[in-house]
Amino acid sequence: MQIRRRSPVSDDHLPGSIDPTLRQIYAARGITTEQQLERSAKALLHYKDMSGIDKAVSILADALAQGRRIIIVGDFDADGATSTALSMLALGMMGSKNHDYLVPNRFDFGYGLSPQIVDVAHDRGAQVIMTVDNGIACFAGVQRAKELGITVVITDHHLAATSLPIADAIVNPNQPHCAFMSKNLAGVGVAFYLMLALRAHLRQIDWFNEKSIPVPNLADLLDIVALGTVADVVPLDENNRILVHQGLLRIRSDKCRPGIQALVDVAGRDKRKMVASDLGFVIGPRLNAAGRLDDMSMGIECLLTDSDYKAKQIAVELDSLNRERREIELSMQQEAIKTLENLQLCEDDMPHGLVLYQADFHQGVIGILAGRIKEKYFRPTIAFAHQDDAVLKGSARSIPGVHIRDLLEELSTRYPGIIIKFGGHAMAAGLSLELTKLPEFTQRFTQLAKEHLAGKPLAGELISDGEIPLASLTLEFSQLLKDAGPWGQGFPEPLFDGEFELMEQRIVGQKHLKMMLRLPTGKLIDGIAFNVDTNIWPNEQCKRVELAYKLDINEFRGRTSLQFLIEGLNPL
Repeated sequence: MQIRRRSPVSDDHLPGSIDPTLRQIYAARGITTEQQLERSAKALLHYKDMSGIDKAVSILADALAQGRRIIIVGDFDADGATSTALSMLALGMMGSKNHDYLVPNRFDFGYGLSPQIVDVAHDRGAQVIMTVDNGIACFAGVQRAKELGITVVITDHHLAATSLPIADAIVNPNQPHCAFMSKNLAGVGVAFYLMLALRAHLRQIDWFNEKSIPVPNLADLLDIVALGTVADVVPLDENNRILVHQGLLRIRSDKCRPGIQALVDVAGRDKRKMVASDLGFVIGPRLNAAGRLDDMSMGIECLLTDSDYKAKQIAVELDSLNRERREIELSMQQEAIKTLENLQLCEDDMPHGLVLYQADFHQGVIGILAGRIKEKYFRPTIAFAHQDDAVLKGSARSIPGVHIRDLLEELSTRYPGIIIKFGGHAMAAGLSLELTKLPEFTQRFTQLAKEHLAGKPLAGELISDGEIPLASLTLEFSQLLKDAGPWGQGFPEPLFDGEFELMEQRIVGQKHLKMMLRLPTGKLIDGIAFNVDTNIWPNEQCKRVELAYKLDINEFRGRTSLQFLIEGLNPL
């Protein structure tokens, strides 16, 4: 893996009170004013600029006043689960007694507000359907709801097409002509903003006094917002960083939902030290496992319950499903790598886009598989599994330089009739097509990927913040960096590089390389590289290494020490 250093940028516009290394890190991530580092809730963008929100509030307020049946239709990933749970809890806090949720099982219904799921909602008495984390591309589902006389409110964050469904209200910062400044809200963020606007309206009409219920403190739900935002890997812009930071504060201070507490416990983490990456890599996958292998209702119930006992029971089940998910994923990954290796492709003739399909691929895990293969070969990758005998469902993951949703739209426009439907973002998308169309799709996709990648590097690289001053290799500076976040997608955690003398090396946990490194000062420091190639490491001939690493604080048997989390490892 090639390590490339960021070019130094001016940081004179940031306060001199900030540590010089951190000041340069902030400036390199596009921070232009001190205000962008604000993390208090009062600095959140206002909902007033969100197109369609007034109409959506009016519909929901009328539904509450008339006791109309509201059915929330969510999605089967972590963002969908958190969006659903947040909306259920917030409507309850505002006095609703007639609302419920419905999440399509991915194996029976597929994604989003389909006509079939609308029929199920209708059977359950839906008078108002509110979508969360889906709906912007569900033309047929919205049409079916209107035929049945159901009012539809769409809340979504996915990119909109040139035309929109005929819903009664659409709240989505990525719809045309929406003036809301942050286009990076996750589905749960959009739902949260709608609930903020609804509470303000109800307060204005004296609803809470009339109903003798307390004005809800929606900040109580920010732990759910933080979880869904990080788990959906949306860019952590200024507004999302506030949402995530505030949610983490609630988790660390023992003010989170029992379900989140239980998921933290079952993962063996200390909630007092939770950071954003824990939400994405520790809690999110356990919540996601329900939707991948079973029914996301289990994950939603984990977030909804007020019972510590029930939350713990569900969290244990989710943890078990997550272990099963990992085993399935590993098996699929090994099969995919074996297939690619059997083709004996060298880097020069490796296709610019990879399409993977096996009849026994598990539909719930193809997204993770596509991500793993994309990381290994640094190519836009789509993995397909059977939706039914005739139709395949695909999950796509991309690399910098290829906006995967735009590429799929271009393919669909240039070659109509291949793709049944698609949707997504720059780095991740979903699609479906007939099995018989797979060969033609593969040909068109690889050709378009080649066009999009023309003149761009076809090898992965790690972007480093440079060599850290030796004086900053301390526990205090490591803690300063942790506190300076939240770090995540679009606002990456600081990564440093340097050359070090390799004193000791050994494998731990089957495939992790534990190292002892010597600094130029003679000081020794621990390092660990996860999931190394055990055919290469340990390498007793190697006495010196080039590393790309993050700073970490290791706690073991009461002893606290500085540790390198190694992302890139090159022998010298």
